[in-house]
Amino acid sequence: MAVPKKKTSKSKRDMRRSHHALDQVTVVEDKTTGELKRPHHVSADGYYNGRQVTTDKVKR
Repeated sequence: MAVPKKKTSKSKRDMRRSHHALDQVTVVEDKTTGELKRPHHVSADGYYNGRQVTTDKVKR
């Protein structure tokens, strides 16, 4: 069983965890409705890239 020889310092531990922070969610303005949505996702009214791809309403 692998056991560490030395205690990991708080500095070394925190430097390793520096990439664990959550990033901001990217949003873009929809071309047809002007509302904010995630990029490369269908908007709530069924439009994607300026054209209607589905007639179903997307749940929020």
